[in-house]
Amino acid sequence: MSTPVLHKTGFRAWLPIIALAFAAFVFNTSEFLPVGLLPDIASSLNETVPFTGLILTGYAFVVAIMSLPLTIVTARFERRKLLLVLLFVFSLCHFVVPWVESFETLFAARVGVALTHSIFWSIMTPLAARVAPHGKRAVGLAAVMGGTIVATVLGVPIGTNLGHLFGWHMSFFIIGIGSALVFVVIFFVLPVCEATHAGSLKSLPVILKRPGLQQLYLLTVVTVLGQFTAYSYLNPILATAGGLDEGMIVTMLFVFGIAGIIGTVVASKTVDKHVETTLLSAMVIMCISLALLTVTAAHTPSLSVLIICWGAAMTAVCLAFQTVLLTVAPDAADVAASLYSGIFNVGIGGGAFIGSRVSEAAGFMPVAYVGAAIVGVSLLSLLVVKLKTGKWLLGEQTGHKVGEPVHESH
Repeated sequence: MSTPVLHKTGFRAWLPIIALAFAAFVFNTSEFLPVGLLPDIASSLNETVPFTGLILTGYAFVVAIMSLPLTIVTARFERRKLLLVLLFVFSLCHFVVPWVESFETLFAARVGVALTHSIFWSIMTPLAARVAPHGKRAVGLAAVMGGTIVATVLGVPIGTNLGHLFGWHMSFFIIGIGSALVFVVIFFVLPVCEATHAGSLKSLPVILKRPGLQQLYLLTVVTVLGQFTAYSYLNPILATAGGLDEGMIVTMLFVFGIAGIIGTVVASKTVDKHVETTLLSAMVIMCISLALLTVTAAHTPSLSVLIICWGAAMTAVCLAFQTVLLTVAPDAADVAASLYSGIFNVGIGGGAFIGSRVSEAAGFMPVAYVGAAIVGVSLLSLLVVKLKTGKWLLGEQTGHKVGEPVHESH
């Protein structure tokens, strides 16, 4: 298989990564936009907020179920063409939202988006590693992750504001316009990338026997479950526990995203050489932040500090997870990434579901505590591994230690 023809140095060497970062931006803005607009959507569709939150759950479960089969079906597709097709379908699914008048039709549109998401995040991490300038894999991954963070910093807060001003339908329509523009950028700057090391069904039994990958998947689903139990309902949690108005809640979403940039910059400098320390410290901060969210909600300075810590920690955790993924399964990167994406979305959907059930039964006040307890389970599992093996992360795989960069040809 041929490898992409890349410029070795200078700004032009980074254009493919920048393009992928823009793609990540629109996908993640769309995925998490309902977090800021749940009350508006619920009111418009005459549904309760907890029930409307099942849109997040349904979206995530579609991604979880379809990531592996769709990745295998498209395993031999040239990556540039595949990404352009995904962006085309993604745009169409957003352009139909202004005509949505019921929960069912909105759910159907979101399923369409989720199907494109299933493939997008399965190929994105390996693709970013391939097109990054030589020797800059961690920075390239961090840059693409930066697109997801900017989605939190600007996309979700701005989309939420637009939804408040012009109606939530318009927010989704504008994302469709944004993805159409990204389509054009990808068309011109991303080189041809033939499918390589995608893996297949035959590779599944091999990679799933790797203790490092098993541990990564377990940590991912539990940690993300805890994160999204709280984050999916951040809007009503802050409104209930702290009495924050819509403007202040949007500000806190903005602060969360800015903190994510900080977390990515810091983690990108440490994660290749010190992945265990990066992951462990970030997870501890994340757990403490969730535990104190409700307590600090009514005190803006304390809440701001906590949101900064939480946002930075979450992105550091994600970057560490992706680094481990590429290290323990470089020989079947797309299949391993599709499983990772699916498992990640089981966590998102499960967290949104748990948050919905807890809030319906006991209100929004206990939701963050439940999220903190779930992340605590991940920390406990790391401690058990440490006590049994002497290290936090398991094993050497495919000739590489966890945290050791995998050298790739360019």
